[in-house]
Amino acid sequence: MAGGAASARREVREGVAGLARTEPGDPTADLAARLGEASRPVTIAAVAESAGVSVPTVSKVINGRSGVAAETRARVEEAINQHGYRRSAPASRSNMVELVFDEIVDMWGLQIIRGVERAARQQHVGVVLTEFGPQRNSIRYWIDDTLSRRPDCLVTVAQLDEEERNRLRARGIPFVVFDPTVELPDDVPFVGATNWAGGRSVARHLVSLGHRRIAVIAAPEGILCCQARLDGHRSALDAAGRPADPALVRRAELTREGGAAAALELLRRADRPTAIFAANDLQALGVYQTARELGLRIPADLSVVGFDDLPMATVVDPPLTTVHQPLVDMAVTATELALALSRGEKISRLGLELATTLTIRQSTGPPAD
Repeated sequence: MAGGAASARREVREGVAGLARTEPGDPTADLAARLGEASRPVTIAAVAESAGVSVPTVSKVINGRSGVAAETRARVEEAINQHGYRRSAPASRSNMVELVFDEIVDMWGLQIIRGVERAARQQHVGVVLTEFGPQRNSIRYWIDDTLSRRPDCLVTVAQLDEEERNRLRARGIPFVVFDPTVELPDDVPFVGATNWAGGRSVARHLVSLGHRRIAVIAAPEGILCCQARLDGHRSALDAAGRPADPALVRRAELTREGGAAAALELLRRADRPTAIFAANDLQALGVYQTARELGLRIPADLSVVGFDDLPMATVVDPPLTTVHQPLVDMAVTATELALALSRGEKISRLGLELATTLTIRQSTGPPAD
């Protein structure tokens, strides 16, 4: 390992030296100068000078300690990000991984907790669970608390913005994003699922049963994973020569109430759909509720498909056809990746997607007509 690291450092030095051996006016000269400058690590003293504060003040900010005015802290943070300061990993490990949620509201979150705990237990580390709550007002304080307790790494279901990610990087705390809902830069590690393929499998299944009027209850705009489900579904319908009808698409919150309200709009139509694909299992439960209120039988009058395959999918009546998203395995993988990064291991792929599979149960069948 030491020999490999030394070889890598030698290659970098030789590459920079080669660039430095340039003739006057050579356009690579500026590049060589920039590489030479970038190769020198940024010190706390340099950050302090840039921010106009003392070195102990910068140290307090870096370690998440109190006693620094908000305005001063913000100025130091700006200098840290501007200069790309990176703190090396500590010699001693905390043996702790932190799992971060915006809000835990259903069994979806519990599956993730189960997976993180399973992976952490196998590697003999503890788990700290953080929930911001519906208003997410506590994130600024969470960052400071996290820097203070210095977990080995984070698995974050909450979507952190660029500034928050940079603060963690500057302190040498690696993180992995779980099932990202927004586009991420290429250097951000994540673990997700094959949402597009999952949506495609739903359309293929319903088309094979003979359905033509297939409705979709999609997620609100801007949720990347759910948009991929909708896109995959549309692609399969196009391939089958049955393009999706925009009039049969509704957007709703990823809750039972959201699914019920959207289903009511769809099922009151004169040309009501014979099948509904919901963006997740909770929406599908809402479809069940509305269908029964309207006197419709599942699947005789209406086929229903969900997404996630939460444990309750097997106990509803009839059992729900749904796309199995391996949430526990995704959480295990995300935790293992985060811990590997915390040990400084070389990772070949920062973005991983686990396969989804369609689980066919009794909520789907041929259309009555």
